[in-house]
Amino acid sequence: MIIGRSPLRISIGGGGTDLPSYYRAHGGFVLSAAITQYVYVTFQLTPQTEMLLRYSQIERVKTVDQIKHPIIREALKLTGVCAPNLEITSIADIPAGTGLGSSGSFTTCLLKVLHKHKRHFIHAPELAEMACHIELELLKEPIGKQDQYIAAVGGVTAFEFREDGRVDASPLKASDEIIDLLEDNLVMVSTGYYRSASTVLKEQDDKSKKNDQSMVDNLHYVKELGHRSREAIEGGNLARYGEIMHEHWLHKKKRSPLMSNADIDRWYQLGLDNGAIGGKVIGAGGGGFLLFYTEEKAKLRAALKAAGLIEIRFGFDYEGTKIL
Repeated sequence: MIIGRSPLRISIGGGGTDLPSYYRAHGGFVLSAAITQYVYVTFQLTPQTEMLLRYSQIERVKTVDQIKHPIIREALKLTGVCAPNLEITSIADIPAGTGLGSSGSFTTCLLKVLHKHKRHFIHAPELAEMACHIELELLKEPIGKQDQYIAAVGGVTAFEFREDGRVDASPLKASDEIIDLLEDNLVMVSTGYYRSASTVLKEQDDKSKKNDQSMVDNLHYVKELGHRSREAIEGGNLARYGEIMHEHWLHKKKRSPLMSNADIDRWYQLGLDNGAIGGKVIGAGGGGFLLFYTEEKAKLRAALKAAGLIEIRFGFDYEGTKIL
Protein backbone atom coordinates (compact mmCIF):
# COMPACT_ATOMS: atom_id res chain seq x y z
CA MET A 1 0.00 0.00 0.00
CA ILE A 2 1.20 3.50 -0.88
CA ILE A 3 0.20 6.24 1.57
CA GLY A 4 0.46 9.92 0.69
CA ARG A 5 0.00 12.96 2.90
CA SER A 6 -0.62 16.56 1.89
CA PRO A 7 -1.01 19.58 4.20
CA LEU A 8 -3.96 21.91 4.34
CA ARG A 9 -3.21 25.63 4.37
CA ILE A 10 -4.07 29.05 5.71
CA SER A 11 -3.80 32.16 3.58
CA ILE A 12 -1.74 34.83 5.33
CA GLY A 13 -2.14 37.63 2.79
CA GLY A 14 -3.09 38.48 -0.78
CA GLY A 15 -5.70 35.73 -1.14
CA GLY A 16 -7.85 35.98 -4.26
CA THR A 17 -5.11 37.38 -6.50
CA ASP A 18 -4.07 33.83 -7.48
CA LEU A 19 -7.05 33.38 -9.82
CA PRO A 20 -6.03 33.36 -13.52
CA SER A 21 -8.76 35.89 -14.31
CA TYR A 22 -6.79 38.38 -12.21
CA TYR A 23 -3.11 37.41 -12.35
CA ARG A 24 -3.03 36.96 -16.14
CA ALA A 25 -3.80 40.66 -16.46
CA HIS A 26 -2.14 42.11 -13.35
CA GLY A 27 0.07 39.50 -11.67
CA GLY A 28 -0.83 38.03 -8.29
CA PHE A 29 0.84 37.76 -4.90
CA VAL A 30 -0.13 35.49 -2.02
CA LEU A 31 1.42 34.62 1.33
CA SER A 32 0.40 31.15 2.42
CA ALA A 33 1.30 28.69 5.16
CA ALA A 34 0.97 24.91 5.09
CA ILE A 35 -0.37 23.60 8.41
CA THR A 36 -0.21 20.37 10.38
CA GLN A 37 -3.70 19.28 9.38
CA TYR A 38 -3.64 16.83 6.50
CA VAL A 39 -5.33 15.02 3.63
CA TYR A 40 -4.28 11.37 3.19
CA VAL A 41 -4.60 9.19 0.09
CA THR A 42 -3.87 5.46 -0.09
CA PHE A 43 -3.39 3.38 -3.22
CA GLN A 44 -3.09 -0.37 -3.67
CA LEU A 45 -3.83 -3.16 -6.11
CA THR A 46 -6.24 -5.82 -4.89
CA PRO A 47 -7.31 -9.35 -5.99
CA GLN A 48 -10.68 -7.90 -7.03
CA THR A 49 -11.89 -7.35 -10.58
CA GLU A 50 -13.19 -3.83 -10.07
CA MET A 51 -11.92 -0.38 -9.13
CA LEU A 52 -12.83 0.59 -5.56
CA LEU A 53 -12.81 4.27 -4.58
CA ARG A 54 -13.51 5.42 -1.04
CA TYR A 55 -13.94 9.09 -0.15
CA SER A 56 -17.12 10.76 1.17
CA GLN A 57 -18.83 8.19 -1.07
CA ILE A 58 -17.92 4.70 -2.29
CA GLU A 59 -17.61 3.87 -5.98
CA ARG A 60 -17.18 0.45 -7.56
CA VAL A 61 -16.51 0.70 -11.28
CA LYS A 62 -14.93 -1.28 -14.10
CA THR A 63 -13.24 1.53 -16.03
CA VAL A 64 -11.74 4.96 -15.38
CA ASP A 65 -14.38 6.64 -17.55
CA GLN A 66 -17.11 5.37 -15.22
CA ILE A 67 -15.63 7.17 -12.19
CA LYS A 68 -17.88 9.95 -10.92
CA HIS A 69 -15.29 11.75 -8.78
CA PRO A 70 -13.91 14.26 -11.31
CA ILE A 71 -10.45 14.74 -9.79
CA ILE A 72 -9.79 11.02 -9.39
CA ARG A 73 -11.02 10.33 -12.92
CA GLU A 74 -8.86 13.04 -14.52
CA ALA A 75 -5.79 12.24 -12.40
CA LEU A 76 -5.91 8.58 -13.46
CA LYS A 77 -6.28 9.59 -17.10
CA LEU A 78 -3.46 12.11 -16.89
CA THR A 79 -1.02 9.69 -15.27
CA GLY A 80 -2.10 6.68 -17.33
CA VAL A 81 -2.93 4.57 -14.27
CA CYS A 82 -5.84 2.35 -15.26
CA ALA A 83 -5.36 -0.97 -13.45
CA PRO A 84 -8.78 -2.68 -13.26
CA ASN A 85 -8.13 -3.77 -9.66
CA LEU A 86 -6.93 -0.50 -8.11
CA GLU A 87 -8.21 0.76 -4.77
CA ILE A 88 -7.97 4.43 -3.73
CA THR A 89 -9.03 5.75 -0.33
CA SER A 90 -9.03 9.35 0.86
CA ILE A 91 -9.45 10.65 4.41
CA ALA A 92 -8.74 14.04 5.99
CA ASP A 93 -8.17 15.57 9.39
CA ILE A 94 -10.73 18.29 8.55
CA PRO A 95 -13.76 18.00 6.22
CA ALA A 96 -13.88 19.61 2.80
CA GLY A 97 -15.62 22.96 2.38
CA THR A 98 -13.91 24.61 5.34
CA GLY A 99 -11.67 27.03 3.44
CA LEU A 100 -8.36 25.27 4.08
CA GLY A 101 -7.62 24.28 0.49
CA SER A 102 -8.64 20.63 0.81
CA SER A 103 -9.34 20.16 -2.91
CA GLY A 104 -5.86 21.31 -3.92
CA SER A 105 -4.29 19.22 -1.15
CA PHE A 106 -6.23 16.14 -2.25
CA THR A 107 -5.23 16.60 -5.89
CA THR A 108 -1.52 16.99 -5.14
CA CYS A 109 -1.62 14.02 -2.76
CA LEU A 110 -3.40 11.78 -5.27
CA LEU A 111 -0.95 12.70 -8.03
CA LYS A 112 2.03 12.09 -5.74
CA VAL A 113 0.72 8.63 -4.89
CA LEU A 114 0.02 7.78 -8.53
CA HIS A 115 3.55 8.83 -9.52
CA LYS A 116 4.94 6.70 -6.72
CA HIS A 117 2.96 3.74 -8.05
CA LYS A 118 4.53 4.31 -11.46
CA ARG A 119 7.97 4.70 -9.81
CA HIS A 120 8.25 8.23 -11.15
CA PHE A 121 9.77 11.07 -9.13
CA ILE A 122 8.02 14.43 -9.46
CA HIS A 123 9.34 17.77 -8.22
CA ALA A 124 7.03 19.93 -6.10
CA PRO A 125 6.48 22.72 -8.70
CA GLU A 126 5.68 20.13 -11.39
CA LEU A 127 3.29 18.39 -8.99
CA ALA A 128 1.54 21.68 -8.20
CA GLU A 129 1.24 22.63 -11.86
CA MET A 130 -0.20 19.23 -12.76
CA ALA A 131 -2.78 19.60 -9.99
CA CYS A 132 -3.64 23.08 -11.29
CA HIS A 133 -4.01 21.68 -14.80
CA ILE A 134 -6.59 19.18 -13.58
CA GLU A 135 -8.64 21.59 -11.47
CA LEU A 136 -8.42 24.80 -13.49
CA GLU A 137 -8.03 23.63 -17.08
CA LEU A 138 -9.62 20.19 -17.34
CA LEU A 139 -12.41 20.70 -14.79
CA LYS A 140 -12.79 24.47 -15.33
CA GLU A 141 -13.11 25.25 -11.63
CA PRO A 142 -13.12 29.04 -10.94
CA ILE A 143 -10.34 28.75 -8.38
CA GLY A 144 -6.76 29.90 -7.95
CA LYS A 145 -3.33 28.26 -7.81
CA GLN A 146 -2.44 28.98 -4.20
CA ASP A 147 -3.79 25.75 -2.72
CA GLN A 148 -1.98 23.36 -5.03
CA TYR A 149 1.34 25.17 -4.72
CA ILE A 150 1.42 25.56 -0.94
CA ALA A 151 0.32 21.93 -0.51
CA ALA A 152 3.14 20.76 -2.77
CA VAL A 153 5.97 22.89 -1.35
CA GLY A 154 4.89 23.44 2.29
CA GLY A 155 6.34 26.03 4.63
CA VAL A 156 5.43 29.69 5.08
CA THR A 157 5.82 30.81 1.50
CA ALA A 158 5.38 33.84 -0.75
CA PHE A 159 4.05 33.14 -4.24
CA GLU A 160 4.29 35.46 -7.24
CA PHE A 161 1.77 34.53 -9.94
CA ARG A 162 3.11 35.93 -13.20
CA GLU A 163 1.04 37.11 -16.16
CA ASP A 164 2.55 34.38 -18.36
CA GLY A 165 1.46 31.65 -15.92
CA ARG A 166 4.79 31.13 -14.16
CA VAL A 167 4.74 30.82 -10.38
CA ASP A 168 7.74 31.91 -8.29
CA ALA A 169 7.88 30.62 -4.72
CA SER A 170 10.15 31.82 -1.93
CA PRO A 171 10.13 31.23 1.85
CA LEU A 172 9.41 34.17 4.11
CA LYS A 173 12.69 35.83 5.13
CA ALA A 174 11.91 36.06 8.83
CA SER A 175 13.82 34.71 11.80
CA ASP A 176 12.85 31.39 13.35
CA GLU A 177 11.78 33.28 16.46
CA ILE A 178 9.35 35.47 14.51
CA ILE A 179 7.88 32.55 12.56
CA ASP A 180 7.45 30.58 15.80
CA LEU A 181 5.75 33.58 17.43
CA LEU A 182 3.45 34.02 14.44
CA GLU A 183 2.53 30.35 14.60
CA ASP A 184 1.88 30.58 18.34
CA ASN A 185 -0.26 33.73 18.12
CA LEU A 186 -2.68 32.48 15.46
CA VAL A 187 -5.98 31.12 16.79
CA MET A 188 -8.41 29.33 14.46
CA VAL A 189 -12.00 28.32 15.19
CA SER A 190 -14.69 26.62 13.14
CA THR A 191 -17.73 28.68 12.12
CA GLY A 192 -19.77 25.54 11.53
CA TYR A 193 -20.62 26.73 8.00
CA TYR A 194 -19.40 24.63 5.08
CA ARG A 195 -19.46 25.55 1.41
CA SER A 196 -17.73 24.97 -1.91
CA ALA A 197 -15.03 27.53 -2.62
CA SER A 198 -16.03 27.62 -6.28
CA THR A 199 -19.51 28.87 -5.33
CA VAL A 200 -18.05 31.96 -3.68
CA LEU A 201 -15.16 32.44 -6.12
CA LYS A 202 -17.30 32.25 -9.25
CA GLU A 203 -18.67 35.74 -8.67
CA GLN A 204 -15.15 37.14 -8.25
CA ASP A 205 -13.93 35.21 -11.29
CA ASP A 206 -16.80 36.43 -13.49
CA LYS A 207 -16.30 40.04 -12.47
CA SER A 208 -12.54 39.85 -13.01
CA LYS A 209 -13.04 38.38 -16.49
CA LYS A 210 -15.39 41.28 -17.30
CA ASN A 211 -12.78 43.71 -15.92
CA ASP A 212 -15.28 44.98 -13.35
CA GLN A 213 -13.43 48.02 -11.99
CA SER A 214 -14.62 47.70 -8.39
CA MET A 215 -13.51 44.06 -8.23
CA VAL A 216 -10.17 44.75 -9.92
CA ASP A 217 -9.50 47.71 -7.60
CA ASN A 218 -10.38 45.57 -4.59
CA LEU A 219 -7.94 42.85 -5.65
CA HIS A 220 -5.24 45.43 -6.40
CA TYR A 221 -5.57 46.65 -2.82
CA VAL A 222 -5.61 43.13 -1.38
CA LYS A 223 -2.41 42.38 -3.31
CA GLU A 224 -0.83 45.51 -1.83
CA LEU A 225 -1.91 44.35 1.63
CA GLY A 226 -0.24 41.01 0.89
CA HIS A 227 3.07 42.77 0.21
CA ARG A 228 2.64 44.89 3.33
CA SER A 229 1.93 41.72 5.34
CA ARG A 230 5.19 40.23 4.10
CA GLU A 231 7.10 43.38 5.08
CA ALA A 232 5.52 43.42 8.55
CA ILE A 233 6.33 39.78 9.27
CA GLU A 234 9.84 39.90 7.84
CA GLY A 235 10.42 43.09 9.83
CA GLY A 236 9.31 41.37 13.03
CA ASN A 237 6.29 43.65 13.54
CA LEU A 238 3.60 41.03 14.10
CA ALA A 239 1.17 43.44 15.74
CA ARG A 240 1.25 45.44 12.52
CA TYR A 241 0.56 42.24 10.62
CA GLY A 242 -2.54 41.72 12.78
CA GLU A 243 -3.76 45.21 11.87
CA ILE A 244 -3.23 44.53 8.16
CA MET A 245 -5.12 41.25 8.59
CA HIS A 246 -8.11 43.21 9.91
CA GLU A 247 -7.91 45.66 7.02
CA HIS A 248 -7.73 42.73 4.61
CA TRP A 249 -10.92 41.21 6.02
CA LEU A 250 -12.82 44.49 5.71
CA HIS A 251 -11.87 44.72 2.04
CA LYS A 252 -12.47 41.05 1.37
CA LYS A 253 -16.05 41.41 2.61
CA LYS A 254 -16.65 44.12 0.00
CA ARG A 255 -16.13 41.62 -2.84
CA SER A 256 -19.41 39.82 -2.27
CA PRO A 257 -22.31 39.57 0.20
CA LEU A 258 -21.49 35.84 0.30
CA MET A 259 -18.23 36.56 2.16
CA SER A 260 -19.80 36.75 5.60
CA ASN A 261 -23.05 36.49 7.55
CA ALA A 262 -24.50 37.76 10.81
CA ASP A 263 -22.98 34.96 12.91
CA ILE A 264 -19.51 35.35 11.42
CA ASP A 265 -19.65 39.12 11.92
CA ARG A 266 -20.72 38.65 15.53
CA TRP A 267 -17.96 36.13 16.26
CA TYR A 268 -15.39 38.31 14.55
CA GLN A 269 -16.36 41.27 16.72
CA LEU A 270 -16.23 39.02 19.77
CA GLY A 271 -12.64 38.20 18.84
CA LEU A 272 -11.71 41.87 18.49
CA ASP A 273 -13.32 42.63 21.84
CA ASN A 274 -11.26 39.91 23.52
CA GLY A 275 -7.69 40.45 22.46
CA ALA A 276 -7.58 39.77 18.72
CA ILE A 277 -5.71 42.44 16.75
CA GLY A 278 -7.09 41.21 13.45
CA GLY A 279 -8.58 38.22 11.72
CA LYS A 280 -10.47 36.93 8.72
CA VAL A 281 -12.37 33.99 7.32
CA ILE A 282 -9.93 31.56 5.73
CA GLY A 283 -10.39 30.67 2.08
CA ALA A 284 -12.99 31.96 -0.33
CA GLY A 285 -15.30 33.20 2.43
CA GLY A 286 -18.84 32.47 3.52
CA GLY A 287 -17.91 29.89 6.16
CA GLY A 288 -15.22 27.47 7.19
CA PHE A 289 -12.75 28.81 9.74
CA LEU A 290 -12.15 32.15 11.41
CA LEU A 291 -8.46 32.91 11.93
CA PHE A 292 -7.32 35.52 14.47
CA TYR A 293 -3.97 37.05 15.28
CA THR A 294 -3.68 37.84 18.98
CA GLU A 295 -1.12 38.56 21.66
CA GLU A 296 -3.66 37.68 24.37
CA LYS A 297 -4.29 34.03 23.57
CA ALA A 298 -5.80 32.96 26.90
CA LYS A 299 -8.38 35.76 26.90
CA LEU A 300 -9.34 35.19 23.26
CA ARG A 301 -9.58 31.41 23.58
CA ALA A 302 -11.77 31.69 26.68
CA ALA A 303 -14.20 34.07 24.94
CA LEU A 304 -14.44 31.95 21.79
CA LYS A 305 -14.93 28.78 23.83
CA ALA A 306 -17.68 30.44 25.87
CA ALA A 307 -19.43 31.31 22.59
CA GLY A 308 -19.44 27.60 21.68
CA LEU A 309 -16.78 27.84 18.97
CA ILE A 310 -14.41 24.90 18.49
CA GLU A 311 -10.72 25.69 18.13
CA ILE A 312 -8.44 23.73 15.82
CA ARG A 313 -4.82 23.78 17.00
CA PHE A 314 -2.12 23.65 14.34
CA GLY A 315 1.51 24.30 13.58
CA PHE A 316 3.26 25.06 10.30
CA ASP A 317 4.18 22.15 8.01
CA TYR A 318 7.54 22.32 6.25
CA GLU A 319 7.46 19.08 4.26
CA GLY A 320 4.64 19.61 1.76
CA THR A 321 3.07 16.71 -0.11
CA LYS A 322 4.99 13.50 0.63
CA ILE A 323 4.87 9.73 0.63
CA LEU A 324 4.77 8.26 4.15
